[in-house]
Amino acid sequence: MENIKDTYRTLAKPSEEILFKEKKSKFYGYAFPVETEDEVKIIIDALKNKHSSANHVCYAWQIGVEEPSYRANDDGEPNNSAGMPIYGQIQSFNVTNTLVAVPRIFGGTKLGVGGLITSYKMAAKMALENSKIIEKIVQNQFKITFEYAQIDVVMRIIKQKNLQIIFQKMEMNCELIVGVRKSEAAQIKDIFVGIYGVHVA
Repeated sequence: MENIKDTYRTLAKPSEEILFKEKKSKFYGYAFPVETEDEVKIIIDALKNKHSSANHVCYAWQIGVEEPSYRANDDGEPNNSAGMPIYGQIQSFNVTNTLVAVPRIFGGTKLGVGGLITSYKMAAKMALENSKIIEKIVQNQFKITFEYAQIDVVMRIIKQKNLQIIFQKMEMNCELIVGVRKSEAAQIKDIFVGIYGVHVA
């Protein structure tokens, strides 16, 4: 049987703001759990408002588990001097569904590309170190329909297998939507399919 990867590391909640200083330039590091690109835009806009004197708000994100997508944004800094060093830290901490953003307030002294890379990397690293990283399980969902007479059998399996009930409608014809750990989904589906009068979609 193939080994299905069904856990991933992400952030429990947004990190506290951290500050990294280099030659009077201030780099503020933030890390956020995100599920969609739309959330990224809202957060970046909020940070631009909060740090209205920031010359750049650079960031990187990764979203997805099996085929993650990512983006790194230098926001006007020299190519690959900000977004990619930030993204490198997301990879280094092995997290996904994560956004790391670093607003920079210029301190009057140019840092050069090497100095920028180091500073953005450090601010991103500190933000992630300052975050609570948790492991989440990838779930599959399916709908189980059955007659009320079958309820004891169905509920016993749900309890035994520790399945999460996401939705339930208990009438003469019952309907449940359950969340199942991805690696166990096929096996559990087979158990329900094997019960007379129970339908799984």
